[in-house]
Amino acid sequence: MKPKQITVEKFFTEHKEQLKLDLAAGRGGLGREIIEPTVNRPGLVLAGFTKFFAYKRVQALGNAETFFLRSLTDAERIGCYRQMFGFKIPCLVYSRNLKVDEQMLAAAEQAQIPVFRTPLLTMNFISQATLALEDMFAPRGSEMGSMVDILGVGVVIKGESGVGKSESVLALIERGYSLVADDIVKVHLEEGKHVIGTSSPLTRDRMEVRGIGIINVAAMFGIKSIRSNKRVDLVISLKAWQDVPDVDRLGLEQQFIEILGQKIPHMIIPIKPGRDIARLIEVAAMHTKLTITGYNPAQELNERLLAQIAANSPKQE
Repeated sequence: MKPKQITVEKFFTEHKEQLKLDLAAGRGGLGREIIEPTVNRPGLVLAGFTKFFAYKRVQALGNAETFFLRSLTDAERIGCYRQMFGFKIPCLVYSRNLKVDEQMLAAAEQAQIPVFRTPLLTMNFISQATLALEDMFAPRGSEMGSMVDILGVGVVIKGESGVGKSESVLALIERGYSLVADDIVKVHLEEGKHVIGTSSPLTRDRMEVRGIGIINVAAMFGIKSIRSNKRVDLVISLKAWQDVPDVDRLGLEQQFIEILGQKIPHMIIPIKPGRDIARLIEVAAMHTKLTITGYNPAQELNERLLAQIAANSPKQE
């Protein structure tokens, strides 16, 4: 899924507290788009070398760039700013609360390029801003279902309305596991490979139990019963028994479901009266945890059977 357009205004609004950003000039350019999720230091450009200028990124100025500019005459500084602002850069950030000179402020206002200040050290700002931008650019989506953290395994539970998802989740929470999301799981891709699940801020810590209504999970079961986000390790689909004609009795062939382009292990659990669905989901999570470590009991049994068949087969002369 293609990420939404990331503007300087969105970056500033969502991360100004974390990055301690203060707008110094160029308010009219807050609608500029940030195209690449990283930060660049434009020292070479200020020195006149523009061939490989990464102008699509947020630009950060630290001590080295600032003191270099202070060593120039006013006319030389203005020339540097005009050359840099000739590119469609998103914005500039001065770290260490460095003072922005009058020529920079005037050039930024004229070019409508936002200029910010932050008290953070240059490398600290670059590290934190890069993480923030990567999160903003990460592919996102949503999955119908509920999510629970079971022994460190993030499990998304899917199924038709009335199949028993909420009751199963509630039973798992009572056993000491943590709710991540109820009904709709918001997902995004982290580091290009991990699918992370979370809930909407509006419904976080709450779930709907049919016949009772909305309950506050944290208030009823304690703070350990909730978790804000978790990697998706397993998807379980609950289906009526008659809707699953071919049940895999051994589990030799692992099934997968695709979320945000990533293959996630998938299990289908048939439902019928008398089955302890919460216990089955718990065992499925434990089984997945073993599989992640490299142990597959079905494969081991198959190898033992093949070895026994080979041992009992008559040897050819």
